Amino acid sequence: MRGLYEALMSASRAHAKWELEMSNNIIRNRKHLLILAIMMLPLIIPAIGHAANLPSFIGGKSAFGPSHYNPTMFYGSMAVGICAGLITGCIGAGGGFVITPALMSLGVKGILAVGTDQFHIFAKAIMGTVIHKKLGNVNVPLAIAFLVGSGVGVTAGGTLNRALFNANPVLSDFVISLVYVVMLGFLGFYSLYDFFKTRHQTGGDAHGGPVGMTKLAVKLQSINLAPMVKFDEDITPGGRKISGWFVAICGAVVGFAAAIMGVGGGFLTFPMFVYGLGVSSFTTVGTDILQIIFTAGYSSIAQYAIYGYIFYTLAMGMLVGSLLGIQIGAATTKVVSGIYIRAFYAIAILAGFVNRAFALPEKMVQMGYIQMDAATGKLLADIGAWIFFGLVILFAGWITLSFIKGIPTLRAETAKGAMASGGKGVSH
Repeated sequence: MRGLYEALMSASRAHAKWELEMSNNIIRNRKHLLILAIMMLPLIIPAIGHAANLPSFIGGKSAFGPSHYNPTMFYGSMAVGICAGLITGCIGAGGGFVITPALMSLGVKGILAVGTDQFHIFAKAIMGTVIHKKLGNVNVPLAIAFLVGSGVGVTAGGTLNRALFNANPVLSDFVISLVYVVMLGFLGFYSLYDFFKTRHQTGGDAHGGPVGMTKLAVKLQSINLAPMVKFDEDITPGGRKISGWFVAICGAVVGFAAAIMGVGGGFLTFPMFVYGLGVSSFTTVGTDILQIIFTAGYSSIAQYAIYGYIFYTLAMGMLVGSLLGIQIGAATTKVVSGIYIRAFYAIAILAGFVNRAFALPEKMVQMGYIQMDAATGKLLADIGAWIFFGLVILFAGWITLSFIKGIPTLRAETAKGAMASGGKGVSH
C-alpha cells in the first residue's frame, strides 16, 4: 500500500509540474496569450450567457442533460479553475482531482464534467507546449508504442462512459463518483496519516525526490518479447530495452483512466514509466508532454465533443481560472512551510472524497438500490457539496492571504536575484 501511495503521489507531482510549466509558457509568451484571447472570444457573445440556440458542444440547451450551460456554471467553472490552480501551484500535486467533483456539484452531469475537463487539459497542452525545447527528451519508438495503447484505452473508456450514460444517466454519475471516492479516499486518508507521522520532522520536502530502478522494471526489461524498444541511450551506456507490448499496455491503462475520470493522461504515465518500465525521469517528461496532447485531444474530441459531451465555455473558464491560481499558488510555496503544504493537500483531497461519497446515497436511491427518503438523499448530497466548497474556499483563502502577507518577502527575493544577476553581468 505504501508503494502504491508513493507511486500515485509521484504521478500527481509530475502532472502538477507539467501544469505549472504549461501555465508559465502561456502567460509569459505574447503569442500564446493572443491564442488564448482568440479562444475566449465566444465567451463575450451575449447569447452565450443565456445558452440560446447554441451548438451542444458549446453548452446550448440541446446538449445532453438536462445540464445545460448558464452564467452561474461559467463563473463557477472559473472559481473551480482558480481553486484547482491554487492547489496545484501551492501543493505541487492534486489540483486536477477536484475539478470533476466540483463541476458535478455545480450541476454538470458526470460525463460532461469528464469531457469538459479533458478538453481544458488539451487546450492548455496545445497553447502551452514548446515542442522544440522538448524534442531531445522524446523517444519516438517509446511514444509510438504508448500512443497505440492509449488510443485503445481512450476508445474503451469513452465508449464505456457513453454507454453508461445512454443506459442510465444516474448510473453514469454513480460510477464516476465511485471511482473518485475510491481513489481520493485512498490518497486522502494515506496522506493525512503520512502528515501526522512526519509532522515533527524538520524541513519537509512537499514535492518528492528522484526515483531509482525498481525490481519490477528490472524484471520487465529482462523479458525479450518483440518488438523491443530502445531508450535512454544518452543516460545509460548502450541504453535500455523493453518490450513495446508492455509500453502499449501502460498506454492503454493511462488512456482508459483519463477517459473515465477526465484527469490528464500524465497523472499515471510517470509512475508507470519510472516505477514500472524503468524509463528515466528525463525521457518520461518529454514523452509525457507529447502523449498528453494526443491522449487528451483524442479523448476530448473523438470520444466526447462530437457526441455533445463538452461545454467549451466551461473549459475556457477553467483554463483562465487555473492560469491565475497556479501562479499565485506557486509563489506561495516560497513563504509557506512544506509541512503545512502536505497537511492542506490531505484536506483538499479529502474534501473531494467527502463530496462524492455524500452524493452516492442519492444516486443509489434514484436507481432503486437502497431505501431512503429522497429528501434525505438530497440533503446528504448538499451537505457533501457544502463541506467540499467550504474546505476548498478555506484553503483558497489561506493561500491567498499567505501570498499577500508574503509579497514583501517575494519582492525582496526578486530584488536580490536581480542584483545577483546584475553583479554577474558586471564581473563578465
